[in-house]
Amino acid sequence: MASTNEPSFQGWVALDEHSIGHLKWQSYEPKPWEETDVDIEITHCGICGSDLHTLRSGWGPTMYPAVVGHEIVGRAVRVGSQVKHVKVGDRVGVGAQSDSCLNRTTQCGDCSSGQENMCTNHGRCDTYNGVYLNGGKSYGGYGDYNRCPGHFVVKIPEGLDSADAAPMLCAGITTYAPLKNNGCGPGKRVGIIGVGGLGHFGILWAKAFGADRVVGISRREAKRANALQIGADDYIATADDENWLKKNAGTLDLIVCTISSSKMPLREYLGLLDTNGRMIQVGAPEGPLPTIMAFDFIPKGKSLGGSCIGPPWQIQEMLDFAAKKGIKPWVEKRSMKDVNATLIDMEKELARYRYVLVNESHV
Repeated sequence: MASTNEPSFQGWVALDEHSIGHLKWQSYEPKPWEETDVDIEITHCGICGSDLHTLRSGWGPTMYPAVVGHEIVGRAVRVGSQVKHVKVGDRVGVGAQSDSCLNRTTQCGDCSSGQENMCTNHGRCDTYNGVYLNGGKSYGGYGDYNRCPGHFVVKIPEGLDSADAAPMLCAGITTYAPLKNNGCGPGKRVGIIGVGGLGHFGILWAKAFGADRVVGISRREAKRANALQIGADDYIATADDENWLKKNAGTLDLIVCTISSSKMPLREYLGLLDTNGRMIQVGAPEGPLPTIMAFDFIPKGKSLGGSCIGPPWQIQEMLDFAAKKGIKPWVEKRSMKDVNATLIDMEKELARYRYVLVNESHV
């Protein structure tokens, strides 16, 4: 039987574009309850670079007041009667997307084919800074509770720590999906650009998929030891080795780029690809990508593509895979009470490699 007790929604609220380090704890009104919804008592929430972009309106105007955080793990405390895969008391999570049109407003080929993450129709809603079909705003995980449609709620498997599972719900799936969807495995030479919150997951997944060679790529030598410890077979420091491209041209089959910079050496990155190689961009700069030329990819049949998180079924697949393979991300736990100081550290790029907020009142 579905629970009918409505929790009190409070969280760390952003009031304007200067909110990084200045969030205020206060109440807010979640989306109006529907019998397709789940209320989650939050125990853990990862901090994502997307949170910083949104807090400062870097990707466009944010709908303040806002509560960010889309790597949410906790317990289901209220479950709508139309939700069949989750029950009250289950350990669950929700990632960056919490709704799509699901064919409610139009016949959607993406939702019909299990690619809800590709849906751009009316009805799509991100886990924060969005609007649901019933008019309610979406609020994220820097708080006590989260309410979202049950279709986007996944179960956390036994054997997977909640603090480890939380960042998988965005950073994890953002790198798992392009690797899995582009054939990462035996016989592939894979490069992961950016050894950070997303990139360190990329190295972990590529090794677990059985790639022949995994290369971490970053600007400075400082992260070499970390990249190799995470599991990379080799490392390229683009700012500390002026001959890095000459030494490594044409040596990779698949690249996932997690960098969110308009100044990255994109043409040179494409030069790392061998014949028919693919580069998949997942990092999203606030400005335009660098200019590339047609002959950067035409002669060797290279391709440049993109990837956006993953649908709920693939997130569940990823979590089950992580539990089976014993995937252990580099996580630093911080108290939910210390969110403002943690955001400042995140902006300073001090995370090694993912901060996870712990709500001590619920653990």
